[in-house]
Amino acid sequence: MPRADSAALERAVLDALNGVIDPEIRKPITELDMVDSVSVAENGRVHVGIRLTIVGCPASDRIERDVLQAAESIAGPGNADVTLSVMTPEQRAALTERLRGGRAARGNPFGPGSLTRVIAITSGKGGVGKSTITANLAVALAARGLSVGLIDADVHGFSIPGLVGLVDAAGVAARPTRVDDMILPPVAHGVKVISIGMFVEPSEPGGRASSVAVAWRGPMLHRTLNQFLTDVYFGDLDLLLVDLPPGTGDVAISLGQLLPNAEVVVVTTPQPAAADVAERSGLVARQTGQQIVGVVENMAGFAAPDGSTVELFGSGGGAIVAERLSEGEPGPVPLLASVPLSITLRQGGDEGLPVVVAAPDDPAARAIEDVAARLAALPRSLDGRRLDFSVR
Repeated sequence: MPRADSAALERAVLDALNGVIDPEIRKPITELDMVDSVSVAENGRVHVGIRLTIVGCPASDRIERDVLQAAESIAGPGNADVTLSVMTPEQRAALTERLRGGRAARGNPFGPGSLTRVIAITSGKGGVGKSTITANLAVALAARGLSVGLIDADVHGFSIPGLVGLVDAAGVAARPTRVDDMILPPVAHGVKVISIGMFVEPSEPGGRASSVAVAWRGPMLHRTLNQFLTDVYFGDLDLLLVDLPPGTGDVAISLGQLLPNAEVVVVTTPQPAAADVAERSGLVARQTGQQIVGVVENMAGFAAPDGSTVELFGSGGGAIVAERLSEGEPGPVPLLASVPLSITLRQGGDEGLPVVVAAPDDPAARAIEDVAARLAALPRSLDGRRLDFSVR
């Protein structure tokens, strides 16, 4: 093949490779300097060399398949091949530096001044479905075209990996990929997810990793949350959701220190007796300077086959919490939605398929979609944000 034709074919293949996205970093492989070479033999066959980030990269099969498909779209079916290698330590270091965008290693990119909206989901006590609401909200927001990250900060009661389908049959959660000191979070339904459940091992061979108890006290909890914020590469996010443990303990206080700019959603049940407990979690968040943007009432009444509404957990609890948290504030704290009891919602959590994906017409899914729409539409304050412009 004449050299001019070969050069044109190489350029065309490189252009096609711009459409190959690394499934973990979620950027084009050309932008990540993963394309080692593109060459054309005399017979017109195209050879592409790809540099993976690490040995044993879990996404290698998908990357190889996507690269081959892109090359063959230009060279023709069966007229291309792909060779995989691994980045050198120097190339990896350059990649991590580029991904950080010049920010210092172990810096928190989500603190005051960040362009990412941080939404913390809290509750006064356990068992109100806070994590189920959080997981479905994250997926619903991602489905609206937003870039979403999700931190499972409920270290003692982690459940997010199972709720979004990032566990295998043995209950072992998907493992993050490490590139030097950078952690790449697994992705489920378009959401980048990190949880302590992704790092624990079964206590015995063949045991379920999801049943392992994490018995940590304050300093370890703070260190873990800080590491999730600093070492995990989420990329450029529109929203970062944080699933907090129930109550007003160490993690809630640490979040207030690390993310005083977070906006808080309080999850409660319709039972009026639960209102006092739920209110406390909101008040602690407010004491750290965080803003409460709404209340979600979960496990509300459901429609019985005869058309009546069955209120197993009473009614009015969400409205009570919203009203109490509005006292003394410049504006009311809204009740964002009442999510009805739903067998489909429960089944989706057990199966790792959020109801907003599995059954979007389910009443619970529609209520959660309403919350996602309201959160996505909330106006953003510029207080404390750095505006990068100059006057000439």
